[in-house]
Amino acid sequence: MKTSDFYYDLPPELIAQTPIQQRDASRLMTLDRQTGKTEHRHFYELPELLRPGDCLILNDSRVLPARLVGRRMPSGGVCEVLLLIDRGDKTWECLVRPGRRLRVGARMSFGDGELTAQVVEELEEGNRLIRFDYEGIFLEVLERLGRMPLPPYIKEELEDQERYQTVYSKVLGSAAAPTAGLHFTPELLETIAARGVGIGYVTLHVGLGTFRPVKEEEITDHKMHQEYCVIPQETADLINSTRAAGGRCVCVGTTSCRTLESWAREDGTVPAAAGWTGIYIYPGYRFKVMDALVTNFHLPESTLIMLVSAFAGRDRVLSAYQEAVRQRYRFFSFGDAMFLY
Repeated sequence: MKTSDFYYDLPPELIAQTPIQQRDASRLMTLDRQTGKTEHRHFYELPELLRPGDCLILNDSRVLPARLVGRRMPSGGVCEVLLLIDRGDKTWECLVRPGRRLRVGARMSFGDGELTAQVVEELEEGNRLIRFDYEGIFLEVLERLGRMPLPPYIKEELEDQERYQTVYSKVLGSAAAPTAGLHFTPELLETIAARGVGIGYVTLHVGLGTFRPVKEEEITDHKMHQEYCVIPQETADLINSTRAAGGRCVCVGTTSCRTLESWAREDGTVPAAAGWTGIYIYPGYRFKVMDALVTNFHLPESTLIMLVSAFAGRDRVLSAYQEAVRQRYRFFSFGDAMFLY
């Protein structure tokens, strides 16, 4: 299949720039992947779409305030660093701007010298390895000096940084939010649990490769990025007992889906596991664990819309997206959601 097979026309004004005031008041389109039938609801109605005996699997990764704006030393020119992966020994793999000025040996200062850094290696695709120097605990320094790394299609600054975190986020490590979870409130989760739905958590630290466009003409030529993920034993037990009893495994977000499918056995069970995944899901893939999916609307020609198309069929997904455009749904990270079953 070609990348262009996953294109759809999206008016720019439908890209949500800010979150709506009430998290679960966003719209929710449902898509029956067997018939292609769609319905229009609100996210607070999600409990009605879940069945007693189902399990809901959420990604509890928390976004790092990973965007650092500082000065190049000794020139004083402005620079920007985006933390991607902790490589140990105070060294991170990063994106940098301006790249032409930040070669090996370049030094930077952030927060009036509270944090300093030096480029130690240039990597493929333009990333840098940067070693930081600071006093105390790095994550605490980041909380003071860092900013939230919003996706490139969001042009407005975020007033409340917590609106780019899920209410259940716990494990720091993502460069971007698992945005399907942004719609949940503590009260909605309580309602879902009271309905007899099991709730479990996995962790996948979202990388910025999520937002990289697929540049290859053939989708099979695309090289998928690696992300670190964890399935705790209690979550594996919940999923396996749910499906053995005839319940559905409902994934919240493509990150939860990719975590489970990365480690799934052929018989549809999952073990407790931890490690790096580069799973690339596109049409033709046979899902082993996921029975239903809650997700946002994704970028044209992205690996995420390919994953959704693998689950529900490309033609049905693109038809649903066209319907969402006609109905003026809000798209991408701060936008509305879909429930595919």
